[in-house]
Amino acid sequence: MRARDLAEPFPTVGLDDQALDAARLLAEHRLPGVLVVDGPGVPRAVLPASQLVRLLVPEYLVEDPALAAVVDEAHADRLCEELTGVRVGECLPKDAPAPPVADAEDTAVEVAALMARTRSPLVAVVERPPDGRAAAGGRLLGVVTASNLLHRLLGAS
Repeated sequence: MRARDLAEPFPTVGLDDQALDAARLLAEHRLPGVLVVDGPGVPRAVLPASQLVRLLVPEYLVEDPALAAVVDEAHADRLCEELTGVRVGECLPKDAPAPPVADAEDTAVEVAALMARTRSPLVAVVERPPDGRAAAGGRLLGVVTASNLLHRLLGAS
C-alpha cells in the first residue's frame, strides 16, 4: 500500500485565512488538526486543534486551574471572540516545524515511521514532479491521518 492509496481529501487553510474560520472547520469536521498551505498550495504547517484551544483560554486560566473552575458559562461562550481578526499564520508558533510530507510512492510503513518521528496527527502526501526535484514542490494529493493509517494497518493484519 502506497501513500497515494492512503491519502484522502482533507480541508486546508491558508496562512492569511481567519483563525475563527479554521476553528469552525476543525469543530465542524471534528479534526485533530488542519493542514496550513501557502498560496500555491504547498504544505507549510500543521495547526493542531489544541493550539487554537490554547489561544482561546486566557493565560491566567491556564496557569491556575482553580480559576478556570469558577468561570461562568456566559464568559466561556465569549472565549471564541479571542480569535476574531486573527489570521492562521499568527496562530502558528514562530518556530513551527514544516509539516511532515510523504512522497506519493512511500509505503504505509514509511508514512507510519514519518508520523511517529514527527509526532504529527497527519502527514501530507505530495506527488513530486517527474524529475523528482523536492525543491520543485509537487501536487498535494491529500493527507493521511493517524486514525486512517491505524484503520488501514489494522485491516491489513
